[in-house]
Amino acid sequence: MKKFPFYAQLDSMDCGPTCLRMISRFYGKSLSLQRLRTQSGITREGISMLGISEAAERIGFRTVAMKVSYDSFINEAPLPCIVHWNQEHFVVVYAIQKSGSLFRRKKRFPSNLETHTLSNSAVSFESEPESDNGFFIPDNPETVYSSVVNTSGRHKDKLYIADPGKGLGVLSGEDFCRSWGSTVIHERAAGIALFIEPTPAFYESEEDTESSIGLGRLVGYLRPYRHLIVQLGIGLLVGSGLQLVLPFLTQSIVDVGINGQNLRFIYVVLAAQLSLMLGRTAIEFLRSWILLHISSRVNIAILTDFLVKLMRLPMSFFDTKNFGDLLQRVNDHQRIEAFLTGQALQIIFSLVNLAVFSIVLASYSWLLLGLFMVGSLLYGLWVGLFLKQQRKLDFKLFNLSASNQSSLVQILDGMQEIKLHNSEQTHRWEWERLQARLLKLQIRSLSLTQFQQAGAVLLNEGKNILITFIAAKTVLDGEMTLGAMMAVQYIIGQLNAPIDQLIQFLPVAQHAQLSMERLNEIHQLPDESSERSIENRVEVLPKKALSGLSLQNLSFKYPGSGTESILRGINLYIPSGKVTAIVGMSGSGKTTLLKLLLRFYEPTQGGIHIGNLRLASVEHQLWRNRCGAVMQDGYIFSDTIARNIAVADEIPDSERLWQAIETANITDLIDQLPLGLNTKIGATGNGISQGQKQRILIARAVYKNPDYLFFDEATNALDAKNERVILENLQAFFQGRTVVVVAHRLSTVRHADQIVVLEKGIITEVGTHEELTARRGAYFGLVKNQLELGS
Repeated sequence: MKKFPFYAQLDSMDCGPTCLRMISRFYGKSLSLQRLRTQSGITREGISMLGISEAAERIGFRTVAMKVSYDSFINEAPLPCIVHWNQEHFVVVYAIQKSGSLFRRKKRFPSNLETHTLSNSAVSFESEPESDNGFFIPDNPETVYSSVVNTSGRHKDKLYIADPGKGLGVLSGEDFCRSWGSTVIHERAAGIALFIEPTPAFYESEEDTESSIGLGRLVGYLRPYRHLIVQLGIGLLVGSGLQLVLPFLTQSIVDVGINGQNLRFIYVVLAAQLSLMLGRTAIEFLRSWILLHISSRVNIAILTDFLVKLMRLPMSFFDTKNFGDLLQRVNDHQRIEAFLTGQALQIIFSLVNLAVFSIVLASYSWLLLGLFMVGSLLYGLWVGLFLKQQRKLDFKLFNLSASNQSSLVQILDGMQEIKLHNSEQTHRWEWERLQARLLKLQIRSLSLTQFQQAGAVLLNEGKNILITFIAAKTVLDGEMTLGAMMAVQYIIGQLNAPIDQLIQFLPVAQHAQLSMERLNEIHQLPDESSERSIENRVEVLPKKALSGLSLQNLSFKYPGSGTESILRGINLYIPSGKVTAIVGMSGSGKTTLLKLLLRFYEPTQGGIHIGNLRLASVEHQLWRNRCGAVMQDGYIFSDTIARNIAVADEIPDSERLWQAIETANITDLIDQLPLGLNTKIGATGNGISQGQKQRILIARAVYKNPDYLFFDEATNALDAKNERVILENLQAFFQGRTVVVVAHRLSTVRHADQIVVLEKGIITEVGTHEELTARRGAYFGLVKNQLELGS
């Protein structure tokens, strides 16, 4: 049977795209994981089977998603296919063995499968209880499976599984049904499966060429420290030379000093050994300092490059990534740094010592050298047998550790809500369940390591004992002196150390490789300002171009298959130097429209123009330099009030700073604080109220002195007095600036030059407050509800 290509998922939510990647590789096409992620519309919550189906069809597959009985699946299902696993995961079934007959897939989709075709809503990431045509999805599929389904004979079937989170494996039919059989059809186990078949379009599509960060780039981080590495090399040669003398001194003590009863000679040799020991110690101290310097600098360089790359990625990337996944990648950088500056350099030193002492041992006995090399080879092969299992455990530990990080951050950030709803125990239990899974995995890892170490110690120590026995026998036969035997024992000890380091280097190198795979996934992503997505790029935006904003046939939907468009066919002109207010019910798309104007996302259809320029052709940083914004979820940094207002300036401009403070009406807050502007206010605004936080965010936008201002419910947390003062101050600041305000309060929008009413992503009305009120349409309804007016 041809080996099925396996890829491991890099993130906890990547199971669906990774399954599709494996099937694509099985049919001869190498596709990048990021391409499949984009095609499938993955979100922070994961992916639906509908998303996998749509992605598969976009790259040239024919698909059908079904609820199918186990008997029909095992007899007729075209393979490989993707199945819904434990109601929260996706795996590939690539081969089935029944009654001794092994087959991989059918030529065509069978027509006699006993199935129920799924609607879009049913092919969800999490199955919901329902009933239809005599089958139902239970809350506990294992209970129903055990009590309703006939299980006889299933244990003889074998299903070959490619689980992107665990690896390749084989399950009996009974075990397969326990994870897959979340449905029952006519008292028979059934589950959800996506059947996939390539079309000619699949073979006509181009493969993805992935540019990865390889060893060459990693070595590049060491190039600036070539002179220090040369010093390390010199120290290595000197240290090896000093060590090389020691076995001969040991031999001379026994053969000359003891046998000749020459105490003075013994004193001289011991003094020489003491001097050599002090020299080696000094060299080790210097080497440790040099390695610390190199490793610290390299770690900073690698992490800086990672952060620079993260900051270049679009906002849509952060919408689909878990916080824990990103933190785990920071830990991956530490493993790479340790590999480069620790094990990689150490292995060079070990190879030199191995070569030197092997030559010395050969001068004593070729037989002993041969035994040592054979024993060391067996030792290395034994350790290599465990690398595959360690790789699987590494992926599992990464995913679980990422979930653990996210869970802990969620508990700490949401402590107020947890205490408010008395849900401490529930959240603690969820966290403890994660710890139990982590502990179980760590125990498996420890057991595997101990089993590996037990065999390694047996092989290594057995080799040493055998060499000692042969050396002793050689002395008894008169072929070697006692001093020479002691020298050989010293040499064997010096050879064991580099052999241990070389063999332990194998799992360390594998861990570094896995970390590189996960980091490559980030470094391969296109930047926010990727030249591939922008034509006729504008890098300078002159003042005369700062005219009104024109939205033409604009539509947008968030990633995720089956989701509806948030905005549909928006045509709107936002005049220059005027205030445009956008109102509407919650969920109508107001905040999304603002984020499109700020270029956090790109429209699904249509476009935005600044005068005659396409906004898509303007550099992101250039555009945002001209924009100020106050968003609903604005962030307060753990810093002083001054630095929170002037976030982009190392040294704030005092005149602009106080102008922003007065405009946002936070002078009273600053005056009552003992440190004034130098008061620290915490990572999420701790120590200040929601209204004070909102005023600081307004001051931040004013300090930037932008040409365009975007306010998203910027005054909803303010009391009436503060709101009135700030709105009066802002009216003066708005002069000559293009302003877009999203608000619910009538006091915020009634003086706007233009009011736009959004309903379910569609513009229903445009006009001034007086015009729209007179029409008695949707805007009038909003005003009436707010003021509780009669009909």
